Amino acid sequence: MEKKKVSLTESIIILIVLLAILGISVIKFGLSPEVPVLFTVLLLTFWARLRGFSWQDIQNGIKEGIGVAIIPIFIFMLIGALIGVWIKAGIIPSIMVLGFNMISGSFFVPSVFIVCSIVGVAIGSGFTTISTVGIALFGIGSSMGANPALVAGAIISGAVFGDKMSPLSDSTNLSSAVAESELFSHIKNMMWSTIPSFVVSLILFWILGNSGHMDPTKIERTSQVLQNNFTISWWALLPIVLMLICAWRKIPAIPTLFMNIAITVVMIFIQSPHESTQSLNNLIMNGFVAKTSDASVNALLTRGGISSMMATVALIISTLSLGGMLMKFNIVQSAMEPLVKHLNKPGRLITVTILSGICINLFVGEQYLSVILPGRAFKPAFDKIGLSPLALSRVLEDGGSVINYLIPWGVAGSFAASALGVPVLQFLPFVFFSLLSPVFSIFSGVTGIGLKWAKKNK
Repeated sequence: MEKKKVSLTESIIILIVLLAILGISVIKFGLSPEVPVLFTVLLLTFWARLRGFSWQDIQNGIKEGIGVAIIPIFIFMLIGALIGVWIKAGIIPSIMVLGFNMISGSFFVPSVFIVCSIVGVAIGSGFTTISTVGIALFGIGSSMGANPALVAGAIISGAVFGDKMSPLSDSTNLSSAVAESELFSHIKNMMWSTIPSFVVSLILFWILGNSGHMDPTKIERTSQVLQNNFTISWWALLPIVLMLICAWRKIPAIPTLFMNIAITVVMIFIQSPHESTQSLNNLIMNGFVAKTSDASVNALLTRGGISSMMATVALIISTLSLGGMLMKFNIVQSAMEPLVKHLNKPGRLITVTILSGICINLFVGEQYLSVILPGRAFKPAFDKIGLSPLALSRVLEDGGSVINYLIPWGVAGSFAASALGVPVLQFLPFVFFSLLSPVFSIFSGVTGIGLKWAKKNK
């Protein structure tokens, strides 16, 4: 069979069919996205053979797609190990206690936003922040008579901020990987849109937040549980300080994580001199298992380990395989070509990329695909006009991962609604951080403020 160039019409039809399959599978039937993605890879493989592409072409597309994720996958393994040892050494519990001490009855809603932001950065998981600390704070807000949708918006905004800015976050690592930018440089560059979004969100929560009298019993009980079962001290913040120093010095993620794990292991042995090598090995491989008297604390702190990252790794491999094939067969390029031709200005390119991420969130409801597909589609355009990969990775976060919490049928949105008991459409107007991030990102692209260019253009 003779290999033919894929036309614009054919490319659009293929993308619509694939997105429809993914959307129906994830949204209507509530399936985990891994299997539907593999099914679309299967269909795309059959189509490729019918169109004359060789098995070698198909395999090369998969390999090229996965190739960009080799380093992030290794980083994910280290992150899993780091989370486990951080909990064991009392680092994450210490940050939680610090965050709880910042709760204020008079300024409850902005306090909730700040605490969830701190815990989110420490944990690197918006889902975990919402489902544990977020639920506890939501219960406190309910007892104070605060607006449930407003409190939910503060919780989700803080969780999204933490997920976005934490080097432990899988979505942050994924955005960095797809754009081929360095992780800590990516996090630092995101501050141009993240800090304004955070500040404006905090002001809005401050203005709208209801003052009231808070019963501190729940917070005191949780803090006491943490202090009774973990080593809580300022000394526990040393690994975080080290991570910040490494980020400032632009030390790559892998040596930073290795150093952090090594120092944390030393702290564990100082606290527990009789800790066995076998238990430490199990901690790094399978994570920490909390056995306190508080079920919510156990739910929050039973996590980590290399094995905990394997589901994320599987999803990333499958989605990047799909993305690699779409790029190899020029399907995405053909569909985007008429549009990309007109994207010769940074503001226009960034705006369209963000809108693409939002549309994929709407069509599919899947956070990772909203990062991967626009990233693979628009990276050549970013390279062509001389923008740095850091510009692309920031846009992918601002238009992709943070928006998923605002989609009623999205994975993140439906999870948050279920966990907090507030419909997405009710808390959506109050998730200020997710609403503002794409706005400030577009503002940066239009004005050029904080916009990173490739070194050759400097």
